[in-house]
Amino acid sequence: MDPIGFITDPLAFSFMQRGLIGTVLVGVACAVMGTFVVLKGLAFIGDALSHAAFPGLVIAYLIGAPLYLGGAVAAVATALAIGLVSRRTRLRFDTSVGVLFAGMFAFGVILFSTIKSYVADLLAYLIGNVLSIGVGDLIQVAVLGIGVVVIVLAIRKELLFATFDPAGAAASGLPVAALEYLLLALLGVTIVVSVQAVGIIMVVAMLVTPAATAQLIVVRFGAMMALGSVLAAISAVVGLYISFYLNLASGASIVLVETIIFAATILLGPKTGLLSRVGTRTATTA
Repeated sequence: MDPIGFITDPLAFSFMQRGLIGTVLVGVACAVMGTFVVLKGLAFIGDALSHAAFPGLVIAYLIGAPLYLGGAVAAVATALAIGLVSRRTRLRFDTSVGVLFAGMFAFGVILFSTIKSYVADLLAYLIGNVLSIGVGDLIQVAVLGIGVVVIVLAIRKELLFATFDPAGAAASGLPVAALEYLLLALLGVTIVVSVQAVGIIMVVAMLVTPAATAQLIVVRFGAMMALGSVLAAISAVVGLYISFYLNLASGASIVLVETIIFAATILLGPKTGLLSRVGTRTATTA
């Protein structure tokens, strides 16, 4: 096949155009938030909030409201509740996450079981199918995803300070609790945006893997965020093309590409792989 045609032929389809735009937007938003998630060790909450969004999706479907709105309300409410419970009860953060996410997901399953007919829209949110994204969905993804990125970039210094040195941030006058709740809320919105692309089951991979890969290559926070965004965008494009030509699930293809890049970085990267060994040997020889 002509190499140029290999790239351009899928772009003749409008669903592929929307899918590419949607996954790149989602990938960048996930990488930006994923930097905080990876450095703070919050991967579990990413998985929890993706499942916590499920009852919101079901309720929105039952009352005829936009699914994104229902999922966002449920995810953000759960994120804020996790922060509130962990602060008020002094339980470990992961304990609060486990209790609330399990309860919310169980509530969603019960609601889903009351629906007697086949519900393709809701099932799509479980496994993801970005190639089915419509123009309206794409607009919502763009607004929410770009909004998250803009907010984070605008106050990234304050968020970084409050997240990794809350005592120092409080002493300097920053509203640490408010910034923590804001970070959790942004994480909830990001997860809801990502669900259309890769589904509830695999959304945590899109949130964590590009940022984790970037951490294996760079050290600085800003560089990690930028590199993670690039890796996420590349994975989205490559994964969609694999999905198109091999007729595979789009979300799973994207996540698999991200995982392969992560594994390759471990094997060949400057910190853990062959390049690090070569550098060490060169320094020793010199």
